[in-house]
Amino acid sequence: MKKSIILLLILSLVVVACGGTTEDTVEETAVVTETETLDSPATTAAPTLDKITFGFVPSAEQTELLDNIQPLMKVLSDGLGIEVEGFVTSDYSGLLVAMGSGQADIGAFNTLGYVNALNAFPKRLEAIAKVVRYGSGSYHGNFWTTDESVCKSAPVIGAFEWVNGEMTLIQGSESAPPAVAALQVGWAFGASGLEPEVLSTGETVSPGYACEADLESMIGQEVLFVEEGSTSGYLYPSLQLKNMGIDYKNDITQVFAGSHDGVIAGLLNGDAKFGITYDDARRNLRKTDAQVGRKVIAIGITDEIPNDVVAVRSDLPADIKEKIYQILKEYISTDEGLAVMDEIYGWTDIVVAVNSEFDVVKQAAEEFGLYDN
Repeated sequence: MKKSIILLLILSLVVVACGGTTEDTVEETAVVTETETLDSPATTAAPTLDKITFGFVPSAEQTELLDNIQPLMKVLSDGLGIEVEGFVTSDYSGLLVAMGSGQADIGAFNTLGYVNALNAFPKRLEAIAKVVRYGSGSYHGNFWTTDESVCKSAPVIGAFEWVNGEMTLIQGSESAPPAVAALQVGWAFGASGLEPEVLSTGETVSPGYACEADLESMIGQEVLFVEEGSTSGYLYPSLQLKNMGIDYKNDITQVFAGSHDGVIAGLLNGDAKFGITYDDARRNLRKTDAQVGRKVIAIGITDEIPNDVVAVRSDLPADIKEKIYQILKEYISTDEGLAVMDEIYGWTDIVVAVNSEFDVVKQAAEEFGLYDN
């Protein structure tokens, strides 16, 4: 993201980032002046600690996500002894602006969003945790279709995983999920571990289906992406298509749905036959359509992407940073916390972030000219 664009975003998106209402907007807006460079230390005052704000980007509808994060906000407030208020930004850029301009103290970033934010505001934020999902510290972009005619053979219950450097379809069954890191639609944690998921309505959620197909089948078609700031929903899959010799701008028609949920919903609605999200975003729509796993079929994955991070303002006191990490870590280890975080972003654990892990994301950002060096 060009630094000149960041300057404009800071002026124009702060209110949007915090929801656009008086209730949700954090006071004491800080902007970068003409005499302050983005690489210089923050000149804003250290945040007052009678209140801490925690920003999220939409993986679901903003109102739904705002409701889902409330239990976590209460746990953080109780543990820190300080009110913690959560808000949902309109997009990835909104959270970058909120953190860089002092509108948020904590942010749940996707990897590209964090890399861009760190490039724009290198002295103003730092990662304190990397997310783990079902034992894995990385994830993929997932290619989807609703057109079974592109499949080389009939779709089966399964999912894709990298095995010895090869993208491999791992099969499961009605009674057992495929052995992949990402939790697939149709499965939930029960008394005996993973088991078929049954909704409160009594309807059983379909397991996820997949088939082997050539991604070249997308050529000449509309393809639903998340947005240009999404690592798994745009950047990595576009780079993968480029490496395959597919012009991701001209060989296909890009359509941006604005969220991972929006991509899956668009596929279900027939807006397009192909789409791309993180794995497995079908789970977000399982309560709307219990057969989403059968209707929306996986046809491939991207290279592995480092998982999301939790970043904080660098000028927060060290003991507060440590407490935030410990509270999150302990909360996710509880049954309630696991359920809440699964509903929000599919988090199952966190570990200490290692900055070198994000070098590959920086390289991808440079490839796409997403920021100045």
